[in-house]
Amino acid sequence: MPDQDQDQEHSAPGRLVTGIAWAVLLLGLWLWGREATDNGISGPATGDMAAAGRPPDLSLPPAHTPLGDAAPPRRLDIPGLGVRAPVVGRGLDAAGALEPPPFDRPGTVGWWTAGTAPGTAGTALMVGHVDTETRPAVFYRLSTLKPGETIRVLRTDSEVAEFTVDDVAVLPREGFDARRAYGQHRPGRAELRLITCGGTYDRVSDSYTANVVVSAYLTGTGS
Repeated sequence: MPDQDQDQEHSAPGRLVTGIAWAVLLLGLWLWGREATDNGISGPATGDMAAAGRPPDLSLPPAHTPLGDAAPPRRLDIPGLGVRAPVVGRGLDAAGALEPPPFDRPGTVGWWTAGTAPGTAGTALMVGHVDTETRPAVFYRLSTLKPGETIRVLRTDSEVAEFTVDDVAVLPREGFDARRAYGQHRPGRAELRLITCGGTYDRVSDSYTANVVVSAYLTGTGS
């Protein structure tokens, strides 16, 4: 896996993430549809991907029982990055890609409303911009997260779903691994994916060369 810090430093900050980059980012979602977040997926084709990005001596907490109510997310908190971002529902555009948050709201995170609600069984998908024309955006430092760190999602029912990061990956645009990005790592868990653009900025295609995918699973709840 590429050096994530170095990738982030050279991802052409100051350039707007274009619609082309987002179409590439979520092409797999269009192909997989709801199937990618179904409970029926038993795991990624390449094995236990949660273990791939985790130090062998790191002990992670057990998974919490998924929540029964499918309440939409209202806010995403990543304490280690200082992120405290509102969440808006997004759908698929005419090209079949998940619509990112509006470009004029770079501090906002988008949640795929046709998929899983955070905290319930399956894989909830959230996306955010990495930068804008003038400054870093909400997921600019996403690739610096480490396994074991905490992500919290405040839902509209006032329940807080607490997730623990178990994998951080940079997936190349070429041969994008949709199952690893969107499928459940372990059946029966409530999982979360945070996705943004990464790698380097390709000026010819006006898009990024890879995507940062943070995987996490439910380990607690609060209110």
